[in-house]
Amino acid sequence: MKKLESSLLNMVLVLTGVAVIMGAILAWVNSVTSGPIADQKEKALADGIKAVMQCDELTVTSTDTVKQPDNKGKELTFVVYHTQNADKQNLGAAVESTTDGFGGKLRVLVGFNPDGTILGYTLLEHAETPGLGAKADKWFQADGKGSIIGLTPAEPLVVSKDGGQVDAITASTITSRAFLKAVNNAYNAYKKPQADGQTGATEQIEN
Repeated sequence: MKKLESSLLNMVLVLTGVAVIMGAILAWVNSVTSGPIADQKEKALADGIKAVMQCDELTVTSTDTVKQPDNKGKELTFVVYHTQNADKQNLGAAVESTTDGFGGKLRVLVGFNPDGTILGYTLLEHAETPGLGAKADKWFQADGKGSIIGLTPAEPLVVSKDGGQVDAITASTITSRAFLKAVNNAYNAYKKPQADGQTGATEQIEN
């Protein structure tokens, strides 16, 4: 019996030691990789802002965090990056907007000129199906079948299946609706707080 107890104690000690060592290794790996990962995300965002604003030489003059409720009262958060070119002319803003896609969170960065016309967009994060919903990264671009470039979402953009003017991605209507909702909400986050003279205006947006 004493031998059995001794074996169990040794096993517990070994397992505890392994767990402590593995925890230390994971903590070290996280400390080593967290910086580069953050740098990569920051660079991807900076490149994305330039891409959606159609300008390689720009400055982000200010950043606003806008909170607006959807039509069910859920608070949504947007980040608005106000920009200007090298001549200090106002270019408009790039807006981060997140919604639920078919496969998970769909995070979109949309560029608007000062009037609210769409200049460009890029997908910062998505979990859509490859070959279907994932086509959203190109489908709505200037040369895509459902292009939204040059449109102004003062009236919400809607897929043609729902009576709108935007062609949905083939076999991916849910993703298309989610994408357009993110774009419409981004427009409201950019333009409506300006109209109300405050950040975090209570204009209701799409759910």
